[in-house]
Amino acid sequence: MPPLLRYPSVDELGIRAAALVERRPRDTRLRRVGTSRAGLPLWLLSVGHGSRQVLVVAGPHANEPVGGATALRLAERALADPRLCDGADATWNLLLCLDPDGARRNEGWLSGPYTLGHYFRNFFRPGFLEQPEWLPDGAAGATLPETRALLDLQDELRPFFQCSLHGVDVGGGFVELTRELPGLAPRLAHTAARLGIPLELGPYDTLYWPTLGPAVYRIPPPRHADLAAAITEAAVESTWFHPHRYGTVTAIVEAPMWGVQAVGDASPPADADGVLRAVSRTLRRDTRLLEGLLLRIRPGLGTTGDTARLLAPVDDYLLVCPGLADSWDPDTDTDDGAHPLPPLDTARLTALRISARRIALRTAGLLHRLVTAAGRDPSGALPDLDRLIDAWCADYHDGHQARWIPVARQVEYQARVVLHAFELAGRRAPVERSGARRVGTPTARAEAPFE
Repeated sequence: MPPLLRYPSVDELGIRAAALVERRPRDTRLRRVGTSRAGLPLWLLSVGHGSRQVLVVAGPHANEPVGGATALRLAERALADPRLCDGADATWNLLLCLDPDGARRNEGWLSGPYTLGHYFRNFFRPGFLEQPEWLPDGAAGATLPETRALLDLQDELRPFFQCSLHGVDVGGGFVELTRELPGLAPRLAHTAARLGIPLELGPYDTLYWPTLGPAVYRIPPPRHADLAAAITEAAVESTWFHPHRYGTVTAIVEAPMWGVQAVGDASPPADADGVLRAVSRTLRRDTRLLEGLLLRIRPGLGTTGDTARLLAPVDDYLLVCPGLADSWDPDTDTDDGAHPLPPLDTARLTALRISARRIALRTAGLLHRLVTAAGRDPSGALPDLDRLIDAWCADYHDGHQARWIPVARQVEYQARVVLHAFELAGRRAPVERSGARRVGTPTARAEAPFE
């Protein structure tokens, strides 16, 4: 397979998978396992005929396209190396894109140019209630067709290993696990070093989670939570834990688009409280600016479904910003049950600064799309939005030295990490499992193909 120079679109994923099946019809199958809200197919590419099922979920977040390309790379690897299928008695089931509707809305930046400004001006990610991996009302209450299709697939396959492929726009790589996989952290570090991928030693998502090793985190048991807690703590009911009853290990593998070396700096900061005060103050200021722009823009917007879909995440982001700023501010005493911050090294402080800037940039980018889609700007907000986006992207580029990681390297990194986790999960798979015809650990350790 030639090196990837850009991300494939949703349509290209299906076309390339179909071509693979035509080339290797005995070893591969392609079937439609569901339909999106907009009528797009949810394609499952399966490789191998083993009794032990692997489920790889690509594209769960609309703005994270690396997973689809990684899924195709994994299919090619599984076909090329018999130790990954026959040798492990495994079948690889690759869901090419869980949210094709959202992915379509990101196609304005998928083929480049890969600049921060172009990315954020064409960014889309649905509101929290429309993200298919999240189960705000539990599995029984799931209503999104994409979510129902994934839940049904999990119950059908009962995988011993499930992997959800995610992307970090700015920061570093890391892995989140529902069950521990001893030995993964050193393999992750080795792979990241070989490919020049920074590892994130304190991502905001995992601020309150147990650490299993550098850049490897244990997802706490899910709980019911309100929207603000779901966005800021992420320990909520999700499809990550749904197959837990089958003994499944779920790994969330995050691959960065723009890397920042400081997210891997475990040194003690000179003035952690000073940084926190500055981050909180900046987030409050940015929120006020964005709220003012939204007030100017909203009256001129239509009432179409597209407008509502773009406004939903804007409202979500602006909802949580004040609480975030308060929870980070060492001078603010909150009595709302929020967790106290853990000890903060340079890596965690960098992650907090990146997160605060990210939420502001995403909001500004969505507002920019709203005005552009409306075809008119009676409030004159577009120049102000362009100024903010340019300034905040410059902060990422100059203040954090964020540097683009080529698509091929992102994909290779993510694929290698998945293969490491697969091999380790195979070692810990139970001897007997409901729904399995024949279970066993891999017949070969298969170290070589994971590098």
